[in-house]
Amino acid sequence: MSLHIVLFEPEIPQNTGNIARTCAALGAELHLVHPLGFSISEKQVRRAGLDYWKDVRIHEHESIRSFLRMHSERNLWFFTTKAHQLFSNVQFEEDAFLIFGKESRGIEESILVDYPERCVRVPMLAHTRSLNLSNSVAVAAYEWERQHEYTNLRISGDLHRLSWQVPSQEVEVQ
Repeated sequence: MSLHIVLFEPEIPQNTGNIARTCAALGAELHLVHPLGFSISEKQVRRAGLDYWKDVRIHEHESIRSFLRMHSERNLWFFTTKAHQLFSNVQFEEDAFLIFGKESRGIEESILVDYPERCVRVPMLAHTRSLNLSNSVAVAAYEWERQHEYTNLRISGDLHRLSWQVPSQEVEVQ
């Protein structure tokens, strides 16, 4: 069972760094499809990904067409504001590729028309153009995890007991 996050031609290094951190938190693989709007060695990407960058399995692809040729038989899901079905209404396979377009234009419609039943959207108010790319990826990736019962993720924490107590106060009701 594996989750793959795919970024078609990402343009903003901070978004890619944040997405890398989400991938590290989930154990997801990150696919970067060229051309990129930055170098992955840039300081902004590394700073946004903090020390998690080394924990992410990153695949680079020379173009969108080469990625699609290599993975055409895979479980591809295209996130786009042009889709009619909600991402929360589909069942993501155990091995899924969640695909996101560049920040400025999304995924080209010439690609989407080949996969109409695999296009999904995150709902939002009509006047909102789109969500930030890293937010969209986080929403989608955690929906995949929810559907697969957060396999391999730590799902509970340890609340520390307070060493002091708040004094109770009596309140007079009139």
